[in-house]
Amino acid sequence: MSEHTHDHGHHHDHDHDSHEHGHTHGAVDPSIATSTRGIWAVKWSFVALMAISLFQVVVVWKSGSVGLLADTIHNFADAFTAVPLWIAFHLARRRPGPKFTYGYGRVEDLAGIAIVFIIAFSSVAAGYEAVQRFLHPRAVEHLWAVALASIIGFVGNEAVAVLRIRVGREIESAALVADGYHARIDGLTSLAVLAGAIAVWLGFLHADAIVGLLISFAIARIVWQSARLVFTRVLDGVDPGVIEEIRHTAGHTPGVVKVTEVRARWLGHHLHAEVNVAVQSALTVAQGHDIAKAVRHDLLHRFSYLASVVVHVDPVDEAGEQFHRVPSHSHDGLPLHSH
Repeated sequence: MSEHTHDHGHHHDHDHDSHEHGHTHGAVDPSIATSTRGIWAVKWSFVALMAISLFQVVVVWKSGSVGLLADTIHNFADAFTAVPLWIAFHLARRRPGPKFTYGYGRVEDLAGIAIVFIIAFSSVAAGYEAVQRFLHPRAVEHLWAVALASIIGFVGNEAVAVLRIRVGREIESAALVADGYHARIDGLTSLAVLAGAIAVWLGFLHADAIVGLLISFAIARIVWQSARLVFTRVLDGVDPGVIEEIRHTAGHTPGVVKVTEVRARWLGHHLHAEVNVAVQSALTVAQGHDIAKAVRHDLLHRFSYLASVVVHVDPVDEAGEQFHRVPSHSHDGLPLHSH
């Protein structure tokens, strides 16, 4: 007995955490994506970071600072992650059809993979330029402009941090708050460029290259963090905390004796789940069906990012997938087999 849905038909004012928090590029946290306020914060963060990056590009071109180049690449990476995800959002809005019965949410995961590779390439490029400058040092020009760009980078990232943290707390999104604190760390990275410019002014020519190397290592760390989450989702991995919360919610629905199996997968920023519940064996089909509907309702109410639920009802004395197997048998001349 199953209950299927692609749209639960009602919405709630509250959002719940996905249990998968931290700063990552290329993966969308549902507490952000399901909130208009969260998407608004991401859009304005993109505008601010893009403005900073474009200004820094001009200074890099004039000064030749590889430290500032690495910081610029870092800020571009933060900003540009919004572009493929925005495209993926629009593609994912297409309704499911006969061929793509789960919809197009996986497009977001493909966008995430593309972002990880783009950022990885930027880390290698920044590191290469820093090594070349270390091996072949040359004077950095317009140090005052490099210093000014680093200060603007710090102020801009701090503004983005304040915006993300404030909105994240408003919508109860731990992921957006974490992104805010990451932007604050990015601001400190910009100040490292300022320290490098001061060191170059004092006569230490390698300081600019050293700062560039340090920032390229920071970008590489972001690549590792992002790749872990993105590829976990592509492989249908779900945080065990989410599975346990689904099990807990279904198990507390009136009429459910126990929950035997829970399976879930992410398609973009939407979660799809399958739950096996056991009920009293003496119940009628209609009564079991009512319990399945109640489980579905409780789960959709609890998780705002849960897009669909399949609820299978078993009698309590035959609860679990092991009772669905057909015992060993032979027919039509086939060897002994089971299903």
